[in-house]
Amino acid sequence: MPDPTPPRLQRVTVLGATGSIGMSTLDVLARHPDRFEAFALTAQVQVERLFELCLRFSPRFAVLVDSAAASDLRQRLKAAGSATEVLAGAGALVEVAAHPDTDAVMAAIVGAAGLAPALAAARAGKRVLLANKEALVLSGRLFMQAVAASGAQLLPIDSEHNAVFQALPQGYTRDPQRCGVRRILLTASGGPFRERSLESLANVTPDEACAHPNWVMGRKISVDSATMMNKGLEVIEAHWLFAVPPEAIEVVVHPQSVIHSMVEYADGSVLAQLGNPDMRTPIAHALAYPERIDAGVRPLDLFEIGRLNFERPDFVRFPCLALAYDALREGGAAAAVLNAANEEAVAAFLDRRVGFTRIPDIIAATLERACDLSVDCIEAILDADARAREIARSEILARQTTP
Repeated sequence: MPDPTPPRLQRVTVLGATGSIGMSTLDVLARHPDRFEAFALTAQVQVERLFELCLRFSPRFAVLVDSAAASDLRQRLKAAGSATEVLAGAGALVEVAAHPDTDAVMAAIVGAAGLAPALAAARAGKRVLLANKEALVLSGRLFMQAVAASGAQLLPIDSEHNAVFQALPQGYTRDPQRCGVRRILLTASGGPFRERSLESLANVTPDEACAHPNWVMGRKISVDSATMMNKGLEVIEAHWLFAVPPEAIEVVVHPQSVIHSMVEYADGSVLAQLGNPDMRTPIAHALAYPERIDAGVRPLDLFEIGRLNFERPDFVRFPCLALAYDALREGGAAAAVLNAANEEAVAAFLDRRVGFTRIPDIIAATLERACDLSVDCIEAILDADARAREIARSEILARQTTP
């Protein structure tokens, strides 16, 4: 006789629920109410959007980092008759990420702020859906040690790393030689300035930098795509995820964004993962792994695409990519410093305080001045991050655009 007891729903905590990755995750959850339920939803200060999500998904917890915003949300949910409990502060992010009743954690908080809750989920042995690349950029060794010690299941959400994961042998043991892996080929669209004249880049506006040709993303990550720092951070992330040395990770500019990445094997085979540029594909893959479920993504029409193009990255046009490779090879705190300086420089650019071409200058100067920092524990990582930001802000002031 069939078992009359339905399977328990997988309880999912979404860190950064109001961002683009968080909203895509909730879209996939809503398509499969027989498989998933939202356990906790978190945001920084977006009361209105989180209020609407709480009414729709009825999570057990809602977290806002800003305490005043949390108080506002608490009152509004109470008035609406919602049973969702509202928590406040960065510590609450860690609490819901490691909560014994959550099964999977979508780590989608952008930047260094997402490190602590992502690491907490890893240490708690959760299924960690990692969309926060900074967790590995800042603390790759520490993070992977936590995953190994707890038995957590780490599934990459970045489309490129998810593609590599799919192209590697099932049960890959982070031993490329043993598995016959020769190279990882990370594809990159080249962003909105792939063909723009170098002379005109100094006059790029934030809106132009955020107009990605293929993907719909937040403003910070859109600027990172325009400078190709996003790809540089992904190179560092791939190194830690798959235990592949820097020289075996190659970036390939692929303007159509149809091939999301490839793995080259010792026998000459190259396996690629293709699909329309929609983050719901890697999200659905990770949520249901090793099964496959509908993600709501339009099927790929190769006849409509017609052709696929590939180019080598131009390190003169994209100096941030070269800086990321240098930081990975240097080791120590270099990647954490790189990330912190980039976040500060991009924020300054978006605020129109510095020009677009100043971003790599600020990062390079910060790396040179912060070469003696260490990252042997979480406290040291956060200290290095804070110190690098101080240095970057001083470099920004030295280059700030006069109104």
